[in-house]
Amino acid sequence: GILEKIRLCLIKKLLPHLEDRRRYHEEFVSSTSFHGVHNVVHTQSKARRVLWLLIVAGCLATVIWQICSRFIYYFSWPTTSTVVVQYVENIKFPSVTFCNLNRFQAHAVSNLKVIFLVWNIVSAILKKFAMEDKYSQELNDFLLGNQNFSIKEFTRKNGFYLNSSTLLECDFFGKPCYPQDFEHVFTEYGNCFTFNHNDLSAKRVSLSGRGLHLLFDVQQDKFTDEPTLGYTDAGVTFIIHSPQELPRFDGLGLLTPVGMHARVAIRQLKKIIQEYPWGECKPDIKLQYHKIYSTNGCLLECKARYIQDWCGCLPFILPGNGTECDLLKFYKCVYPAVYDIEIKGLCTVGTHNSTCPAPCEETDYPTTVTYSNLGGEKAIKYFSTKLKKSPEYIRQNLVRIEIKYHDLSYKITQQQKALTVSELLSEVGGQLGLFCGASMITIIELLEYIFTNFCWMCIFLLLKAPEMPQWNNPSQNQPTHKEKKRGIQEC
Repeated sequence: GILEKIRLCLIKKLLPHLEDRRRYHEEFVSSTSFHGVHNVVHTQSKARRVLWLLIVAGCLATVIWQICSRFIYYFSWPTTSTVVVQYVENIKFPSVTFCNLNRFQAHAVSNLKVIFLVWNIVSAILKKFAMEDKYSQELNDFLLGNQNFSIKEFTRKNGFYLNSSTLLECDFFGKPCYPQDFEHVFTEYGNCFTFNHNDLSAKRVSLSGRGLHLLFDVQQDKFTDEPTLGYTDAGVTFIIHSPQELPRFDGLGLLTPVGMHARVAIRQLKKIIQEYPWGECKPDIKLQYHKIYSTNGCLLECKARYIQDWCGCLPFILPGNGTECDLLKFYKCVYPAVYDIEIKGLCTVGTHNSTCPAPCEETDYPTTVTYSNLGGEKAIKYFSTKLKKSPEYIRQNLVRIEIKYHDLSYKITQQQKALTVSELLSEVGGQLGLFCGASMITIIELLEYIFTNFCWMCIFLLLKAPEMPQWNNPSQNQPTHKEKKRGIQEC
């Protein structure tokens, strides 16, 4: 049958004679570029043969161990970090967002202290917080009786403002600046104002030691806050950030109390992170309402999506174009929804598998801050005469801030692969060449030798297989009339 024909074909054409196979093995041992093998086979002395066998086996074991360790190290995705300091002739100045620690005008909240609690509910969306189980009856009554009340418009109109009475002096690199050079933004401190907010017309400095000089009047008698909620300080808080990013005050703001002069020296630090699996970066993520990707911007957009799905509205303090939430929805839906997001970890940051992984490129501004008193007696008298205020008022309300670059340079911290594919191949080739004198050609020779012997083994096993049974019809297995007659005659 078919199996028999295959047997005959294999015997005649594919399976060589025993002598030919022995000659093939001898030629491979004599001609292979795998050093040391021919010494094991052709050496006449048994002692030398055993010695060479041990040498070849030891080198082979060492090579296998070294190559395995290199592959294990490569698949652990190791990284190294390089730091490069780049000096430039001029450098971009960052954005700086300023806020008054006293958030609201005193006359607007004198009979409406519940505003502080309402704003705490709104600003809790921007930061992690602990959910409180009880609220005052005053808060509940206010929310139920003022459903059309807009905390956004109230804060914009009755929060801290920036004009010629609160910004007494402003100078950037020798040129005057004005309140209209600042952009209004809502943060957890209410009304805040950002200098150099537009990255398209970002300001630059070309001399270290010079930058932004400001003199604020916090006007404690006109602005106030609620000390029972933890707001007990007076002064200005500010955050230095990239012009393309939103300000984030959650534990990162710098504070200058009243009657003090803060000198801030900044440096620019760029971080470049490798993508997964070497690092935690995910380069294909794009944000809808932010120009560049950042974990904070991604986190805000993630919260905005969940809140809009659950509550059918969008808090004005989050990015998006949804319908603005009223106070009752803030209290009944948004606030519990944010707490649920935090508890269940629906918007996570940091790792590659998280909702908002680390950015591939990030710019930070490490700062060094020194403080001194605002001025001596002559300076106090000068400001008192200029502003027509008492010396005590000067000490209790004025804040001076200077922000400048430490030097005209920026530092780049770059995460790099500790072992690339080409380096891995070089190390594997080096180990093979050092211990076995092998190369890529040697590996191909060995693969060819192994494949040939494997084919011969398969052919040998196929020839030794039992014959296939005949599964023909019974009628076909019965002899015909002529065959019976021929058989009788032969008998």
